Amino acid sequence: MKLTNSLKRSLWVFHFNSGSCNGCDIEIVASLMPRYDPERFGIKLVGSPRHADVLLVTGPVVHAMADRLRRVYEQTPDPKVVICVGACGQSGGAFFDSYNLDGPVGEVIPVDVYVPGCAPRPEAIIYGVVKAIAKLERLMGDKR
Repeated sequence: MKLTNSLKRSLWVFHFNSGSCNGCDIEIVASLMPRYDPERFGIKLVGSPRHADVLLVTGPVVHAMADRLRRVYEQTPDPKVVICVGACGQSGGAFFDSYNLDGPVGEVIPVDVYVPGCAPRPEAIIYGVVKAIAKLERLMGDKR
C-alpha cells in the first residue's frame, strides 16, 4: 500500500462505542497490535474527538448514546470521515428490534465508510481506514 502525499499528516482516529457488545472493540484493539502495526503509517487512536480526523463508531445507537454521538460528531473538526464498524452499527444486527435503539449509526450521523461483519476481522477494519484516507484526501483536495 502506498499512501499519497496529499494527506501530509498522520491520521488520528477517535473510537466511540455507541452500545456495542464489545466484539468489534476487541477486533479494533487486535488491529492495533504489532501484527498489523498501523502506527507505522501514522494511524493512531486519540483520546479526544477534537484531535481526530476519523470517527470510528461501533455498535447500534442506544437512546442514552444518541445525543453523545451527535455531540462527538460535532466536536470532530472538518474535514472528517466517519467509519461504522460491524453489523450492529449498520443495521442494528442482533438488536435490530430492541426497544432501546435509536437506530443504526447512519440514522444518527452521516457515515462515509461501512466495515461489515460481526465482528469484522482486523484486515477489514484496516481496509476501512484506508478507504477513509482516500475519502479525506478527496475532501482536502476539494478545499484547495
